[in-house]
Amino acid sequence: MNTRGLLDQLLKSGQELLQNNATGQSGKSAGNPLGGLLGGAAGGALGAGAIGLLLGSKKARKVGGQVLTYGGLAALGVVAYKAYSNWQQQQAGQVQAPPRTVDRLPAPEAEIHSHAILRALVAAAKADGHIDDRERQLIDGEVLKLTPDRELQRWIDSELHKPLDPAEVARAAQTPEMAAEMYLASLLMVDQEHFMERAYLDELARQLDLAPALKTELEQQARQSLG
Repeated sequence: MNTRGLLDQLLKSGQELLQNNATGQSGKSAGNPLGGLLGGAAGGALGAGAIGLLLGSKKARKVGGQVLTYGGLAALGVVAYKAYSNWQQQQAGQVQAPPRTVDRLPAPEAEIHSHAILRALVAAAKADGHIDDRERQLIDGEVLKLTPDRELQRWIDSELHKPLDPAEVARAAQTPEMAAEMYLASLLMVDQEHFMERAYLDELARQLDLAPALKTELEQQARQSLG
């Protein structure tokens, strides 16, 4: 399955959709420090359809008063790397290797990370229970436009129909870096001011075994770098 390519399109078009909804304009925010990494949203028009359906009625997510705008898999990896590195530096007396985030991996490993991130993205979209059967069918149709991979299409459909289970989602995290990336992707989809969705995020972090300081650092980096 070419999960990496599909996820990259969804994240890039998600940035475009969120910014357009928040500003009423096309294009990228001039104040975004990751602007150079967020360019090239090829296929954005189609991807915006799928990500828009996943986002449901809450297209303009707010985190700390700022719109959270991811712009592609590389950008997500950069933010995860920075957050993870900062957290490592807080661990006194421990010499640790640099984080191996999705933006720093060879293609086969990046594909494994992408699969886990997409699982987290779809699950988080269900955290408020808004995806019904009709919306699932529409999402299936949008995904069909984005990828000819039948196996990937069936997998996404299966994920959409699963009961929401943070523990099951977290089992996809094979490394601590992957867990951090999955949590960042979930932040994109979840309204932290909504009780059910905030509870889902907290439980996901617990199941991912994220240290409280790392969880806080990930949320802070999301606000600072992607606002």
